Amino acid sequence: MNIYLPVSRWAVALFTLFAFAFSFACGPVKQASATINYGEEVAAKAEILMGAPYKYGGTSPKGFDAGGFTQYVYKEAATKMKIPRTSADQYKIGKAVKQKDLQFGDLVFYATGAKGKVSFVAVYTGNGKFVGATSKGVKEVKMNEKYWKDRYVGAKRVIK
Repeated sequence: MNIYLPVSRWAVALFTLFAFAFSFACGPVKQASATINYGEEVAAKAEILMGAPYKYGGTSPKGFDAGGFTQYVYKEAATKMKIPRTSADQYKIGKAVKQKDLQFGDLVFYATGAKGKVSFVAVYTGNGKFVGATSKGVKEVKMNEKYWKDRYVGAKRVIK
């Protein structure tokens, strides 16, 4: 037995379209979730502070030394991490990373005083560059510049 309804094809197509739209709109809702890349966020925080002055023993945007800068950046970034105060103590934490494997937010260490003794730390910002509190203030530096290349000690990843 066949049932025949006098309905046009356009009406069927329109009804199908509305039914599909309704089921899509009222169907299960997936909750959006965003994840933070903490390394990128740390690097961005470091870059925002470029231009801040250098100050021996400084730990704020009014003036930073190397360890004070990285400590401040990690605390103020989304990581909210508390890391040691000095470059040498920061070198004692985290996981060693080869230079070729550096990621945003890794700490890079240099011996700018006594040979081989860590005395400077900065935040890796990608493309072979770091941002750190140099004697000329917080600035971005290319790691392959002769001065820095000759004094490189290593790098650590403290973000899990």
